[in-house]
Amino acid sequence: MSRTAGSRPRRSVNTLISVGVASTFAIISLPAAYATPSASAVISEVYGGGGNSGATLTRDFVELGNAGSAAYDLSGYSVQYLPGSPSSSSTWQVTTLSGSVAPGGRFLVAEAAGSGGTTALPTADATGTIAMSATSGTLALVSGTTALTCKTAADCAADSRIVDLVGYGTAVVREGSGPVTGASNTASVARGTSLADTDDNAADLTAGAPSPVNSAGQTPGSGDGDGGGGGDDPTQPGTVRIHDIQGTTRLSPLAGQTVTRVPGIVTGVRTSGSKGYWIQDPAADSDPRTSEGVFVYTGSVTPTVAVGDSVLVSGKVSEYYPSSTSQSVTELTGPTATVLSSGNALPAAVTLDATSVPSAYIPTAGGGSIESLALEPGVYAQDFYEANEGMRVAFSDARVVGAANSYGEMWVTVKPDENPTVRGGTLYSSYDQPNTGRIEVMSLDTAASPAADVGDELSGTTAGPLDYSTYGGYNVQATQLGTRVDHGLKQEVTRRQKGDELAVATYNVENLDALDDQTKFDRLAQGVAVNLSSPDIVALEEIQDDNGATDDGTVTSEATLTRFTDAIRAAGGPRYRWRYIAPTNDQDGGEPGGNIRQVFLFNPKRVSFTDRAGGDATTGTSVVKSRKGVHLTYSPGRIDPTSDAWSSSRKPLVGEFVFHGESVFVIANHFTSKGGDQPLHGRYQPPARSSETQRQAQAAEVNTFVKSLLAADKNAKAVVLGDLNDYEFSRTVGTLTDGKVLTPLITTLPAAERYTYVYDGNSQTLDHILTSPAVTRYDYDVVHLNAEFADQASDHDPQIVRIDVTGCRH
Repeated sequence: MSRTAGSRPRRSVNTLISVGVASTFAIISLPAAYATPSASAVISEVYGGGGNSGATLTRDFVELGNAGSAAYDLSGYSVQYLPGSPSSSSTWQVTTLSGSVAPGGRFLVAEAAGSGGTTALPTADATGTIAMSATSGTLALVSGTTALTCKTAADCAADSRIVDLVGYGTAVVREGSGPVTGASNTASVARGTSLADTDDNAADLTAGAPSPVNSAGQTPGSGDGDGGGGGDDPTQPGTVRIHDIQGTTRLSPLAGQTVTRVPGIVTGVRTSGSKGYWIQDPAADSDPRTSEGVFVYTGSVTPTVAVGDSVLVSGKVSEYYPSSTSQSVTELTGPTATVLSSGNALPAAVTLDATSVPSAYIPTAGGGSIESLALEPGVYAQDFYEANEGMRVAFSDARVVGAANSYGEMWVTVKPDENPTVRGGTLYSSYDQPNTGRIEVMSLDTAASPAADVGDELSGTTAGPLDYSTYGGYNVQATQLGTRVDHGLKQEVTRRQKGDELAVATYNVENLDALDDQTKFDRLAQGVAVNLSSPDIVALEEIQDDNGATDDGTVTSEATLTRFTDAIRAAGGPRYRWRYIAPTNDQDGGEPGGNIRQVFLFNPKRVSFTDRAGGDATTGTSVVKSRKGVHLTYSPGRIDPTSDAWSSSRKPLVGEFVFHGESVFVIANHFTSKGGDQPLHGRYQPPARSSETQRQAQAAEVNTFVKSLLAADKNAKAVVLGDLNDYEFSRTVGTLTDGKVLTPLITTLPAAERYTYVYDGNSQTLDHILTSPAVTRYDYDVVHLNAEFADQASDHDPQIVRIDVTGCRH
């Protein structure tokens, strides 16, 4: 999501989902009465319409009765609820009990409250948070507190722990001939005053006006109506705690419900962007799966609370989805708060380090949602973070692995030994190694965020609430930020090519157009002239048309390239010439109206370009074999530009060059982006990489073209390069190299040097240079000058290959 200290807007509405939460208390073996009529404890009344439209009562309830002559001890018992038509993912929800039911008496269990209704229950004898359906469901009185697992009437009849069971509406699980009918927002289902139990719900219970009675004989409007949790006293906590709200899965079991006077200490306040604050209960439960922290969303209203305030918060439990494929953030919306005291000590922070964060990344669900899976914080890093969502976390002396951006955000690793690169980053080397030590840091005070580069260190302690965002997953909303230690990362400068070496480079210049300010031109030019040492050929990606994003039909890039080559010359580089094929307007993807394309720059004093007229946006070039050798029909030209593989995407640019009498064929690429892929940290696991389908088709087109070139001349020297938008271990690259027609040069480097881009703290390869088998003597280098730096001219690093046509070292 975009809820940072910046100004990016909240972009989607809340999605409300309710799932079950199972308790983990031990089973206590007690006599069961299910399957034979009960002469003692029974479920006497059930009502799920509390707080709904038209309801008078504000809460759902379950009433127990005792038809026996002795008190019925409920210690270690529970009432449990199952939806009327349970699915494979449905679970029984549990409310634990204590105390006893007097002979002939009643015992009232208050459940979830709604936003409607006017009359409180009498003081409840036990309180839970189950949101029961008004019209259909199953309630069970159970001799134990472990969640039931049965989901059919027969299976539940065989479970000796069930003391009594009531199915109402159209419930699948019920006793006897069928469920009792008639339950609604204004009607409960109840036994008669004799509490008769023949194990036939349809016969034993009838629908009528709700009439809850507690153990003291009180009825609605008497007692405090709040389960003994302080009644209407605004200075006393209600019955719900934060761990009840968070539950044991990624979704709150109370989603959609209104909770009252939830206690906590304010641990962080966000006063810009998506405003709100975090509260944390210092009295944690014993379940490591249930977070003790939650975000209180105030929308456009600036919070008036302060860190250290002890508060009681009322509001609606919601699940906020930053995007359609992200996980959600459990939060309280429409809040009201009472400040009880200020200046309180904050709850101790959970330590993030190599010991606490698991090595496995995230559970899988066959491509489906993992939201209903019980959290395993001791097994999966993402479960560990989810189980601490909203809570204070802290780390110390962490290495920066993703440079700071303009929003004051950066990435660090809390695992210093996890896949380090040679320059201080963390290497992304395969789909099953997403690097669990990465965590994003978003300072709540953007002005205080240092302009850190990869390899720098946040020295000392960084601490704050743990949040979740679509832009990278879990993050620390830092209220305390470590001090930047500058480790002196420098831009690399590659060596200059020798006289008999042909230097070919690729550089994504990030939507360069003639309307950009001169500073951008100058910095990119410095990269070409100085850092790349003025290559003989430069394949540029993301050169826009001359008026950038203005969508008026302009497709030429002459003004853009004039400014760029002038800037290169001013930086000490050669006077480059250029070649490109102008795209058909709005057909090559990228920024709307920008008409990005690949361009060849070449130094005419070192290399010549062989012009063969006829190539245009829709006419493809091909390979021709003659007695004089192999050549292109059109140069510059495009590879099969009308193929569906290039729909709304850049078409490869092919050029024929001559260096020291040798023909060299260069193919510049910019494959379709990863837009639309599900994120590593999202709720669908494993994530779908839908964009890869088109890149594989594009790779197949280029592979076919290279094969046609090698079929005409097996010794043809070809250089395939550009921004492929995919990794060296991807199927895209596998398709491109099929038949061993190309060698991906990134794989010739030591593993810790194989990256050209940094995303979400992962150093990875998106840009490539590949060569045909005849190119046996080369010197290859990725020149790191952008991706690792807070101040960058482009988000990509360029790379270069120097081909020695006379026998230079490999």
